[in-house]
Amino acid sequence: MSSPPFRLIFMGTPDFAVPALRALAAGPDRVVAVVCQPDKARGRGRKLTPPPVKRTAAELGIPVLQPASIRTASFLDEIRELRPDLIVVAAYGKILPGSLLRLPPLGTINIHGSLLPRYRGAAPIQWAVINCEPETGITIMQMDEGMDTGDILLPVAIPIGEDDTAGTLFARLAELGGETVVRAIALLKEGKLQPRQQDDRLATEAPMLSKEMGHIDWSRDARKIHCLIRGLDPWPSAFGFLDGTRVRFFRPLVVEGPVGEPPGTLCRADDQGLLIATGTDYLLVREVQLEGKKRMDVRSLLCGAELPVGERFT
Repeated sequence: MSSPPFRLIFMGTPDFAVPALRALAAGPDRVVAVVCQPDKARGRGRKLTPPPVKRTAAELGIPVLQPASIRTASFLDEIRELRPDLIVVAAYGKILPGSLLRLPPLGTINIHGSLLPRYRGAAPIQWAVINCEPETGITIMQMDEGMDTGDILLPVAIPIGEDDTAGTLFARLAELGGETVVRAIALLKEGKLQPRQQDDRLATEAPMLSKEMGHIDWSRDARKIHCLIRGLDPWPSAFGFLDGTRVRFFRPLVVEGPVGEPPGTLCRADDQGLLIATGTDYLLVREVQLEGKKRMDVRSLLCGAELPVGERFT
């Protein structure tokens, strides 16, 4: 005999959460409400723009709540009246209070973009790439009041490819998160989801990114710069300065070989890309973005500009 459908509340805000909402809405359970961050003013006209999850919920015909604060008694009462069996969270954007986490009979589960306990925090996908990890994944976890410290319920790993960026991994992990959370809820109904406590000794942090961390130190190993560029793509992006002009770098490739030039030297600029000396080996950069310009491949750049080969990026 199949279990009756759960009443779910989904909490999420950005694009990363959209595949999970769609997967849950298409599944056997009922998403009775979606909670997301308030609309934000964007663009030159500062027009109020709804977050991606709100737009998706409207498309699916699911009621949306956008509280200014989730820590008020009135909001808790509103959630209580919806009688959820389970709350599912994916990148909501705020720390949830214990009173909300414990409100449903089955508690609250989260879709986290790393293999916990590694990369707890706001930017797990980017840091996995920056640190040259061979794999990452999705962890469905039981939420507690700590920062990604709750029990592990269901981890699923995927490899990180040589050309993967934070952006490409976001898309893959978002889809995987949706598939995995539906599977986790099915296992929960069957009593086959066994919580496993995290080993805090293995924990690493994934703090928020800053624009400043994208300034490349060319004396570093080419492989580490390669990972930094990919991990900061599309935001905030890695950069250097050439003749006072900021240049942002994308699609790097490590070219092994003894380096005879000072780190940061632009050794070659042709259709293949920009060949730049590093502390060990060379880096071939195949896409760039100059200040005030669009991102483009180097071949297109060289059609309208000549770069000073032999000069150094600073």
